[in-house]
Amino acid sequence: MPNIFPDRLVPENEVARLRALHMYQIVNTTPEKIFDDYVAWAAQLFNTPISLISFVDEDYVHFKAVTGAEGVPGLVRTDSMCSAAILLDAPVVTADYSAESCRLISTDVAQAFGLNFYAGSALRMPDGARIGMMAVIGREHRTLSGAEEEVLTRLAHLVSQTVELRFQYLHNQQDDQWQDAQQELAETLDDNATLTRYLNTRNHGINLDDTEVQDLVLRRLTGVGKVLERRMREVPSAA
Repeated sequence: MPNIFPDRLVPENEVARLRALHMYQIVNTTPEKIFDDYVAWAAQLFNTPISLISFVDEDYVHFKAVTGAEGVPGLVRTDSMCSAAILLDAPVVTADYSAESCRLISTDVAQAFGLNFYAGSALRMPDGARIGMMAVIGREHRTLSGAEEEVLTRLAHLVSQTVELRFQYLHNQQDDQWQDAQQELAETLDDNATLTRYLNTRNHGINLDDTEVQDLVLRRLTGVGKVLERRMREVPSAA
């Protein structure tokens, strides 16, 4: 099903969206291992050379974490598919970076790198603001199945919860607890990555449409969610 984008790159709720983005104090910050772990696992699950977590600012899309394009801090907003993808209230999948795939952005940068596939799910915060994307990117023309879209959406939700948890800890000046939470989450994600490597070797690739594989991955996603929910209950609310 093709993506139906609106006519403008800047949404009507842009002022409120940017206010929400900057409240989390995560734009243009130094790398944090937990977000690196998320993109590494996503690249494994979807067998793509590139995966990233982005935050869409007023004029620039910042890459909080990226694998497969290290050293690229982000893109100007008019060159990034993420800036268009946050406009839609559903996962965005495009099998090519032609001008026809999305007329809101310039596809010159993507085409220069030989990219032909983008799939992303928005980072949606508790107030509904879509502040960025969890995306996987590749060079082969492909689509996502319904099972794959579900996994990508759940990954994006976990990243969103992690951003919220980070904010709550740092707002309450609980830096040590945030470091502890990152360590626990990292250990969980490391275990998940180990399972994914095993499945990849055993099955000669990850097939999320295989019900056994899908069930294992969804259970691992649920496990990460339980860690985040428990941690969130333990930290005082910043509201």
